[in-house]
Amino acid sequence: MADNLVIVESPAKAKTIEKFLGKDYLVTSSFGHIRDLSKKDFGIDINNNFKPDYKVSDDKKKVVSELKKLAKEAKVVWLASDEDREGEAIAWHLFETLNLDKKSTKRIVFHEITKEAILKAIKNPREINENLVNAQQARRVLDRLVGFELSPVLWKKVKPSLSAGRVQSVAVRLLVEREREIIAFNPVSAYRVTALFNTGSTSLKAELNKRFDTFEEADAFVKHCANAQFSVKDITKKPLKRTPAAPFTTSTLQQEASRKFGFSVSQTMTVAQKLYESGKITYMRTDSVNLSELAIGTAITEIKESYGDKYLQTRQYKTKAKGAQEAHEAIRPTYLNKHTIAGTSNEKKLYELIWKRTIASQMSDAELEKTTINIDISGKEFLFVAQGEMIKFDGFLKVYMESTDDEDENEAKGLLPTLTVSESLICDSIDATQRFSQHPPRYTEASLVRKLEELGIGRPSTYAPTISTVQNRGYVIKEDRQGKERNYTQITLKKGKVSSIEKTETAGSEKSKLFPTDIGMVVNDYLLEQFPDILDFNFTAAVEKEFDDIAIGNMEWEKMIDTFYHPFHKSIETALEISGRKSGERELGADPKTGKPVIVKIGRYGPMAQIGTNDDEEKPTFAALRHDQHLETITLNDALELFQLPRDLGLYEDKKVVAAIGRFGPYVRHDSKFYSLKKGVDDPYTVELSRAIELIEQKREDDKNKVINIFDDTNGEIQVLNGRFGPYITQNKNNYKIPKATDAKSLSADDCKKLIAEQKDKPAKKKKGK
Repeated sequence: MADNLVIVESPAKAKTIEKFLGKDYLVTSSFGHIRDLSKKDFGIDINNNFKPDYKVSDDKKKVVSELKKLAKEAKVVWLASDEDREGEAIAWHLFETLNLDKKSTKRIVFHEITKEAILKAIKNPREINENLVNAQQARRVLDRLVGFELSPVLWKKVKPSLSAGRVQSVAVRLLVEREREIIAFNPVSAYRVTALFNTGSTSLKAELNKRFDTFEEADAFVKHCANAQFSVKDITKKPLKRTPAAPFTTSTLQQEASRKFGFSVSQTMTVAQKLYESGKITYMRTDSVNLSELAIGTAITEIKESYGDKYLQTRQYKTKAKGAQEAHEAIRPTYLNKHTIAGTSNEKKLYELIWKRTIASQMSDAELEKTTINIDISGKEFLFVAQGEMIKFDGFLKVYMESTDDEDENEAKGLLPTLTVSESLICDSIDATQRFSQHPPRYTEASLVRKLEELGIGRPSTYAPTISTVQNRGYVIKEDRQGKERNYTQITLKKGKVSSIEKTETAGSEKSKLFPTDIGMVVNDYLLEQFPDILDFNFTAAVEKEFDDIAIGNMEWEKMIDTFYHPFHKSIETALEISGRKSGERELGADPKTGKPVIVKIGRYGPMAQIGTNDDEEKPTFAALRHDQHLETITLNDALELFQLPRDLGLYEDKKVVAAIGRFGPYVRHDSKFYSLKKGVDDPYTVELSRAIELIEQKREDDKNKVINIFDDTNGEIQVLNGRFGPYITQNKNNYKIPKATDAKSLSADDCKKLIAEQKDKPAKKKKGK
């Protein structure tokens, strides 16, 4: 047994560190947290100064037993978990659970997994930082109290099985408020006028510095231009500088990976963690933009060698995020001389992005020249304006350009032709196009992270879990949505003639955007009404600031929890005393057939429409809202349409064909069998009998082709089937692979039994039944 035992959180991290230490060191993993708050009685003794009751989870008991054995055999135990608060808490839990001796236990930290960093950490051990541990304990205890006390209120007052959290509820509030802004938004149209001028050698595109509110104004202006003279009024040139963005923090990496690669926030963190644990980048949970002197020195060498001295301009950035920890470093490659790495395509893409951003941050400003040409229109005070940019010196742009959320900002402005003041211009064409104002943009995962960071809510370690949690709880969905067609008018002047035409465009399409669900909106409204502090942005940010104060020893965590808990608990008791439920109920009007009220609300199984009330002699009838319908925007006609299902389509083979929506989506039913309607193609409200018959016959044909052979066997029927990934054998609901080179049709019963016997110890997963 080695004299030194090094414990880290993950096997991948252990594997990397093991390469740097000699045979006297054994590196092993705790596989993350080894214990957490007990589920019993909140896991917190509220009457005993909020003392946490920690329990080793069942799946970690074997790990703890093995670690205890190894720790007893070692002379020194090195706790090498991550350098942030969560990592410090893991080290403390290991120390406590393994009953380690303070004299023979050392805490080491590093923000990159390189040989130099590990050996330096071994030479400079420290004790466990109790303040960091307490900050993490405070967060965990507070979140447990909020979740465990608030969730039962939601079960009683809104809908069973709901849950609530402190930071997650604030994130949902942001999305709900934005969605309501969009619902209330009324687009306003105006006419944007562009002209194309012939300058002899090339053409020049310019835009009028005025937009017209009405068709009549735009039409009159274009008609005036048919006989107008155009000349260059003035030309201005301005030098511009562009400065590189700061090195990546957790938040900015998540945003840029989303914009450039379409990565989700959690996907970015998963890939970044793999890069960190394999020693390729520095620690990926950070809110600092600092670079170490060593990193800047390496960047200087790399820039000089690759691009020359004129591209070098070193900088040390200041962190703007609230509560940022300047002692940490930004996310950067561990070795800047490595431009690329081996790994998966996502690992390569993310590494190269981090490398480019880091190098660019120490490169010269880009020097540009912006040219503006103003063009006079005879008889009018308005001007046509043409703008262009020319790069005089590319500087950091040689390596990297940051993306933005505003697509218009990313449009490149090209070079303009050489013209002189007073020069006459020939107008080739003018277009006055009706444009519409746009509603505020919906949040993407990355832009929501940026907003939370701006408000001082959450920290680098909490962004990804927050975004995942609100989606997992069903309060938010991330999806693409198709836009709707709308008409617009275009007036054109071409060869002296003015014409107008009505065109069609698709507007409002969304890609990978976050949408609050109806249940998310109702829960948000209830929490805002009963627990305004929990959803208050400033209050939540102040709590984060208190965690920061605990982390530097300026506040006692128990006092902080005590100050928060008692008013919060009182508001819980008050909420439970108030009768009634919150369901987001809206009355849309009366059913024309029965005269009964048509209502939409949150029911036991989600958003639904209802005809009639519980006070009527006849029971109300119910229908679930469709995926694209919402309590706040659904109309009476839309709701009434829901009650058309199930629809009787007619007879096929003397049996009824019915269209309906079930638990697994829309379907047609025939002869007690169910046939799924194709998503995005078939609609249960409009599907015709002929299409239903087509789906029935198609499924029959697929089923017929699915069965290759069937053999009787004393242990249960053996089937050789065609599956999604090729032929396979199934027996007693266990699936068995057929070798690729084997012709499934030629298999005999004995061949199948042999293949089953060979794979018996490791059968594939059981078939999932509905």
